[in-house]
Amino acid sequence: MKATPLAIAEDALARLDERLAKSPIRDGWIARTHYTDACASLWLEGELVHLEDLVLHDAGMDIRAPTHELTRAHAVLRTRRRIADAKPDWAPSPAGLDSLRGRTGQGEWEEGRGLRKEGERSFVGGYDSGDADLDTSLGGIESDPHLAAAFAAVDAANAKAERTLTGGSRTQSERDPVVYDPDWDEDARLDDWRAVVEQTRILPPTLAAALATEAWDAIAPLQHTPWLGRLLAASVLRARAKTRWHLPCLHDGLKAIPRERRRPRDAAARLAVQLEAITAAAAAGLKDHDRWLNQRTLLARKLAGRRATSKLPALLDYMLTRPIASAGMIAKELKITPRAAQDQVGELDLREVTGRGRYRAWGIL
Repeated sequence: MKATPLAIAEDALARLDERLAKSPIRDGWIARTHYTDACASLWLEGELVHLEDLVLHDAGMDIRAPTHELTRAHAVLRTRRRIADAKPDWAPSPAGLDSLRGRTGQGEWEEGRGLRKEGERSFVGGYDSGDADLDTSLGGIESDPHLAAAFAAVDAANAKAERTLTGGSRTQSERDPVVYDPDWDEDARLDDWRAVVEQTRILPPTLAAALATEAWDAIAPLQHTPWLGRLLAASVLRARAKTRWHLPCLHDGLKAIPRERRRPRDAAARLAVQLEAITAAAAAGLKDHDRWLNQRTLLARKLAGRRATSKLPALLDYMLTRPIASAGMIAKELKITPRAAQDQVGELDLREVTGRGRYRAWGIL
């Protein structure tokens, strides 16, 4: 494999990260690219998720019932945020991988259940279940089948909530064999993938990320989350200090590669494609950054002479963190009424992006 794609990818990532290091819109750029990369991850799997639908679903203001593809894109969005907010080396670590696939807290939850089975006193609804007076006052529950069923449902809901809060999930053996292959050893496959990543420590960061992506595609550690591989490869770039200020959008970069060129048979050619995707992601990120910064500079001129209590500066900062925003989203963020939000949008002269009368949204493109 020629070194030219590697050198170009290294240079492109370095340029983008250096631009973001001192950028006044870095936080907004990061927030916006989370959305675009999540949509691109589903696009690579042949599913179309509209960017505005994902933004509204994330804000809890859907205009229609969310589809299965939209909920999956939202899962990618939440995972990107977790990885970006964590320490650079957290995601590829064993603890990070366990947390990302929902294994954290399982042991503690099962241990807690075991303690209760051994006779420890538990509390339901704020009362001690070991209190004799309470047992006496509730003695008629067992004789009433309706009350017994209601309390059983409450106990089941409490157990489910406790399992969710502690991060517990069903073990491999408890998974539905119709959905999950029982012979698919995720732990062993993840160990194999981490061994490959460990062997790339002596290589340049971008080449290590490309190899991590290829290894994830080949090993397929997790059955239903193929998109996690590129997020982990992006975290490898952060862990190797190649990108200190952002999490690269590798899904968005691969989307720019023509479909017929994405999976060549030759291993060296596949690595070259992955490096080209890293370059495309960095180039697109740099282009978007410069365009949004220019728009912010133009809109900031309208803030001159405003009183100190004006909501326009906060509106401008918020619009830089979202691809689109509706009046309801702006009102919720700025703590004003939807009518006042539309007035603020008019004063800032934001561009309407929907073009529909029934539903209006604005954005900085």
